[in-house]
Amino acid sequence: MVTRLKILVVEDSPVVLKVLNHLLLQNPTFIPVLCDCYKEAESKLNNLEEVFFAAIVDLNLPDAENGEIVDLVLSHKIPCVVLTGNINDSLRLSLLNKGVLDYIIKDSRYSFNHVIKVIERLNKNQGIKVLVAEDSSTSRLFIKILLEQYRFKVIEAENGQEALAKLEADSDISMLITDHNMPLVNGYDLVRMLRHNSRFQDLVIIGLSAEGDNALSAKFIKAGANDFLKKPFYHEEFHCRVIHNLEAQEMLETIRDLANIDPLTKLKNRRYLFDEGERFFRKNSPNVSLAMLDLDNFKRVNDTYGHVVGDQLLEAVGSEIKASFPDVLAFRFGGEEFCIIASVGEQELQGLLNSFSLKMRSKELTEAKVLITCSVGVCCRPVTSLEESIRIADANLYEAKRLGRDQIVSDA
Repeated sequence: MVTRLKILVVEDSPVVLKVLNHLLLQNPTFIPVLCDCYKEAESKLNNLEEVFFAAIVDLNLPDAENGEIVDLVLSHKIPCVVLTGNINDSLRLSLLNKGVLDYIIKDSRYSFNHVIKVIERLNKNQGIKVLVAEDSSTSRLFIKILLEQYRFKVIEAENGQEALAKLEADSDISMLITDHNMPLVNGYDLVRMLRHNSRFQDLVIIGLSAEGDNALSAKFIKAGANDFLKKPFYHEEFHCRVIHNLEAQEMLETIRDLANIDPLTKLKNRRYLFDEGERFFRKNSPNVSLAMLDLDNFKRVNDTYGHVVGDQLLEAVGSEIKASFPDVLAFRFGGEEFCIIASVGEQELQGLLNSFSLKMRSKELTEAKVLITCSVGVCCRPVTSLEESIRIADANLYEAKRLGRDQIVSDA
């Protein structure tokens, strides 16, 4: 179930209020709460039952012409995006120093789309861990505050060696922000060490330094950093660089997913099986078990209900496989055939397969309430290659079909 987040919108223009309400409602995560003046917003904020994830506020309201709404929202520790008709350098610095997320000039429809993008980014950031490696406690705290404004989960390290240890221990860290001049291992050497390890190929790295010549930024980037910032930097520039680099990495991952994920079942596809599955097989051999699953009489489903229901059934089975085999590699092999690879013991895999088969027998899938069974062939014996394991499991699958379907045949 999606957790819905309340977004406070304070704007005296009915047209702008309507536009923002419409755009926020396009995202099922958000619930817009609309106010047209300072007094109404104050009442909402003082209501203890109202919990707001973020706020979008007009800087100049009829009953608060000097930006008082910004101070009110920030006093409740709510991330704030400011809308304004115009901006100048002193106002920009004043708003940023107060801690607003962003200021946006109301001059086009794109402006309002940008507002929504900032709020959506804020929501996405809640699940992103960022490691800050900086030996200066003052600089580290400053960077931490900037990141936490955007709801990132921040982890700290005082030197390159500690940063390396924390990255090794936590595979969920998505970004590293590292100073150059640190004891034990400096930032440049840290970047080089990380990029020589394929495990960290997708880690976003931003280098920082207050010293060094102009070649240091190029040196960092050539070593594998995604970006580099010279200290001191404006927090606005810092946020732009962080978000830009994260979004570039997310786009790359999306492109990879398009190549490696079956669009119907959302499982990894056959191509990924023979690329990553082979690596997994070599790394964990000889303790690898492989199962081939085939839906029984699937052609009858297509003939009876049509291909739309058939596709819905495959999609539902993909979801069931994900839920039933959470810690193993699962693939759509082709058509109505699926493949499971695991380094679990034979008995554990057999138990998971039995539970899955039982669930398939009793669960009505799709709106047509289709009941379907599956036949399974398993290879548990030590073999020399992934291809051989698939061949043995496939032979056992056909034996399960020959014996009457809806059963598991193993070579164990």
